[in-house]
Amino acid sequence: MTGVDAAASAPTTAGPPRAARRSGTSAAWLGLVPFAAYVLLFLAVPTILAIGSGFFDGEGAFTWTNVTALADPVVLNTFANSAWVSLLTAVIGAVAGALVCYAMLGMNPQGAVRQSVDATAGVLAQFGGVMLAFAFIATIGAQGVITVLLKDSFGINIFENGMWLYEVPGLIFPYIYFQVPLMVITLMPALAGLKPQWVEANLTLGGTRLGFWTRIGIPVLAPSFLASLLLLFANAFSSYATAAALASQGSQIVPLQIRAALTSETVLGRENLAGALALGMIVIVGVVMALYSLIQRRAARWQS
Repeated sequence: MTGVDAAASAPTTAGPPRAARRSGTSAAWLGLVPFAAYVLLFLAVPTILAIGSGFFDGEGAFTWTNVTALADPVVLNTFANSAWVSLLTAVIGAVAGALVCYAMLGMNPQGAVRQSVDATAGVLAQFGGVMLAFAFIATIGAQGVITVLLKDSFGINIFENGMWLYEVPGLIFPYIYFQVPLMVITLMPALAGLKPQWVEANLTLGGTRLGFWTRIGIPVLAPSFLASLLLLFANAFSSYATAAALASQGSQIVPLQIRAALTSETVLGRENLAGALALGMIVIVGVVMALYSLIQRRAARWQS
């Protein structure tokens, strides 16, 4: 049999029919319908309504009054408070979480210690709201266990200069409490992605452990670290429940200012100010998450 005849008689290996491929693609898209409905009903629609309300007054007429309220000194102060608390807790949480990840790097991923830390981080990252606020009140509140112990045993009064726990500085410790485990969850995969071959190549070429981290490890992990830092900032900036339970009086940060705008008839003489405040928060968080996405895509090249 000649080559031509053999080629003609050979069985063909054509792929599935086009109609079958289209059917499989359609079925795959149908699986996204529940998630798309959830995002639409509980994220997109409330966001549009919240932002849209900022451009209308109490009678439904279009106005710029609510948006211009964002330049009011009181509102700017709440944004500044939210920004510095979020940045401070994000930096502390990122550094502490990175150190925890580094300590676990040499442990067996299937070992008891590593599994316990991973599970604990997953739980504590979601522990917040009234429960977290109560835990800190019971621990370092005015009559908390540690407060009373320090005062009775060592004569130390941690509230000598005022009840800072119920003000903006009091949010730092609770925020760090859930920022550190969140950093562990987000950064540990990047650290685990460091290839052993890189370490071996560095040692083979006469490099040191310090040289590996300064020339290879830290530059490779820098995008992941910065992306995680931005995620922690956005997480703290948008946090509400813990702050609402602790700082029940006043509106020191933006989420509490939104609460005040929703529960009072007028704030600074402007109606529907909550929508304008929500717009400001969405813009800030949107910029932060856009930067997070860009940096994360760069980091993904080394994690693949």
